[in-house]
Amino acid sequence: MVSISDLACFNLLRMNRATFDKLCYMLRDVGGLKPSKHMLIDEQVAIFLHILAHHVKNRVIQHNFGRSGETISRYFNLVLNGMMRLGNMLLKKPEPVPEDSNDDKWKWFKHCLGALDGTHVKMRVPSPDKARYRNRKGEITTNVLGVCSQDGYFIYVLPGWEGSAADGRVLRDAISRRNGLRVPQGQYYLVDARYTNCEGFLAPYRGQRYHLSEWREGRHPRNVREYFNMRHSSARNVIERCFGILKSRWAILRSPSFYPIRTYNRIIIACCLLHNLIHQEGDLLEDEVEELEVDVDRMDYPPIQNLDTSDEWATFRDNLANECSMLLLLIGLLHERVILSLVTL
Repeated sequence: MVSISDLACFNLLRMNRATFDKLCYMLRDVGGLKPSKHMLIDEQVAIFLHILAHHVKNRVIQHNFGRSGETISRYFNLVLNGMMRLGNMLLKKPEPVPEDSNDDKWKWFKHCLGALDGTHVKMRVPSPDKARYRNRKGEITTNVLGVCSQDGYFIYVLPGWEGSAADGRVLRDAISRRNGLRVPQGQYYLVDARYTNCEGFLAPYRGQRYHLSEWREGRHPRNVREYFNMRHSSARNVIERCFGILKSRWAILRSPSFYPIRTYNRIIIACCLLHNLIHQEGDLLEDEVEELEVDVDRMDYPPIQNLDTSDEWATFRDNLANECSMLLLLIGLLHERVILSLVTL
């Protein structure tokens, strides 16, 4: 690839030059991508990224890169296959919040692994399948389950479910798969109110203020449950930010694509893997159901495999909410004592 500036590389491919070079090396050494007589690896990868970043049609790439439509299609799929082999390198291994955490957002949720949510990505499907893929807003979409760590890396991605599928149904499928989402006993993910509050998945209290927009303009929690919801929303917002960055960076996720369903599911996974690589490299220039096969670490205890409600988990949430509110009360009392001591001086 001809030497270009970081800014130009970002505008064309959505990553700086150093990150692009690293991706090419990874695709060569791990992804099995090889140069051909007529096209080097960096051009293959550049074509692939340009399509994802700008969602341009094959004929536009033919003009920009001076290649035939068949050549572009062939190398796009070769790079996509190579990206699927990078999953074990780029998907982050979950790490629970430690007991001594001092992170303002996560220290309240000891042993939490991160957050998860579903997002809808528009797509084109054959006419007979449109009813299944039509979501509650009337759009034709696939329901994608995304799981991320506390610092914004994707841990697990499951695309391909029809837009009409409920989030809870997608999550049940994810934890039941042989290489699916694993939640060790005693650990959990933060989820929103559309999911069941059950072992391994901590949901907020329903019927109470929750979203961050509801806490602006000086509004304060009125009770223990609202305070818990405020803390929960502040931490769980990390998955919303991940989805926002993902769709902002890759235009192919913002409008329906003509790729077959299976190929488009793989494209969604590839975009999540690229998100992790760019995040890992500190790229600061940015202000049919299928899953990625990943190795599952052996655990001392069996992972959680059901999503049924339980009194035990409801009590766990109540205790956590009370603990958070007590800490808030102690901080408030300590603050008042400091002020009083200063006044008496």
